[in-house]
Amino acid sequence: MRARILIVEDEASIRQMVCLALGQAGFECIEANDVNEAQTTLLAQPPDLILLDWMLPGVSGVEYARRLRQEKLTRDIPVIMLTARAEEEDKLRGFDSGIDDYLTKPFSTRELISRIKALLRRSAPHTGETTVELDGLQLDPSSHRVTAGGKPLALGPTEFRLLHFFMAHPERVHTRERLLNDVWGENVYVEERTVDVHIRRLRKALADSGHDRHLQTVRGSGYRFSHQH
Repeated sequence: MRARILIVEDEASIRQMVCLALGQAGFECIEANDVNEAQTTLLAQPPDLILLDWMLPGVSGVEYARRLRQEKLTRDIPVIMLTARAEEEDKLRGFDSGIDDYLTKPFSTRELISRIKALLRRSAPHTGETTVELDGLQLDPSSHRVTAGGKPLALGPTEFRLLHFFMAHPERVHTRERLLNDVWGENVYVEERTVDVHIRRLRKALADSGHDRHLQTVRGSGYRFSHQH
């Protein structure tokens, strides 16, 4: 089955260019001019990935990304933000809203396709992998579910992979560079500070159950997921 990509972009010329490239790359492309159109499409049939423009009429892409992450139906769908904003603070704002990747306009369709493929690989459930557990925190890679004390935890695709990596390699100190290579993938152009944003979001998700205490910052080195409280 072809992966379905929803592009939410109010500039028709960009939508057409992207959809043409997606079609040639073997994807199915669904277009939406704004958030209302996107929401109607999502409810009818959720896509495998969303390309989301930052500057949209009415509700901004950043606000919509936050909403997507709060809804059960859409919280696990990977999101790539498309934007003319190139400042680092803007990128961090984007990542804070729950997006998984960020592409600055103008961009090449080849780079966009490679990022889409990388993100779909990362977010696809890895069937057959064993469930990992630590102090009542349980992560099942095959169903893409995390529970804390039996209660489900809502994690975005990147936070899920980050937690899976930490739980599979406990007690070791991982540098930001190592996390970028192993969790994001070696060919993804993401700044090291992005790791901190996702760590912050992962800690926030783990805080209600108290499991955030296991995720430790090692000053000057990186991060460690420890059995110790």
